[in-house]
Amino acid sequence: MRLLITGGSGFFGSRIGEAYQGICPGHDEMDIIDRESVEEAFEKIKPDIVVHCAAASDVGWCGRNPEESWKMNVEGTENIARACGKRGVKLISCSSDQVYFGNGQKEAHKETEELFPANEYGRQKLEAERRSFLYCKDSIILRLSWMYDTEKRMEKEHGNFMLAFMEAVKEGKAMSYPVHDYRGITDVRLAVDNLEKVFELPAGIYNYGSENNYSSYETVYRLLEKSGLQHGQLSKNEEAFAADPRNIRMDMGKLREHGIEFPDTLNRLAEVFIQSFFL
Repeated sequence: MRLLITGGSGFFGSRIGEAYQGICPGHDEMDIIDRESVEEAFEKIKPDIVVHCAAASDVGWCGRNPEESWKMNVEGTENIARACGKRGVKLISCSSDQVYFGNGQKEAHKETEELFPANEYGRQKLEAERRSFLYCKDSIILRLSWMYDTEKRMEKEHGNFMLAFMEAVKEGKAMSYPVHDYRGITDVRLAVDNLEKVFELPAGIYNYGSENNYSSYETVYRLLEKSGLQHGQLSKNEEAFAADPRNIRMDMGKLREHGIEFPDTLNRLAEVFIQSFFL
């Protein structure tokens, strides 16, 4: 199996490339917003499966730079999907839990919901999903949650929940987390390990990651509690998302039907933190 990974220098893509010995072309080898460059790379690499991780994933930056981020997140995805579709290459395209922010759903989200993304990034990822299926009908879309690791591989990696939490605990720093924010947080190592089963999934959209029933504040409060630590350095952020509470936690029932399991957010966080921090 010849595996091509876009965004191979990023948080998720770099770990996939290492685990599966995939081909991770640099920007000078394949520029995803240049269709000709993508076609040339596919002709050279001749992949069997593509995991499309490349994206402009900073939500704030996408909001400030909608045209530039659209080229990466939407047009780049279209170019990859076109190249896969015309060659019969399996496409696994990484989307985001941000597509769920804005539809007012209070429960954990399912893949069948009607969506009204509230931010530019969510709208772009939803359109990228549509174009994936338009040009490569056998696409597998993974709606990813926020992911963390116990190590930082590159300086430009996005915010890492676990590393920030461990640093705050170690140095006694104040921590403040939103009470109006609900989302799953996933160990990236499990996300990488489970890809082997993803390769065998039928085409479709799948929520992918750990479920979570608690707000960000409640999650950290209970994590400290399960770890035998005090809560003195933790405070509530009651301003973030107060006007429009964010619920982007996902229901993983469809994924479980296909034999792919993730532990829930809190229990996995506690397991990883205790092993990494105390042992």
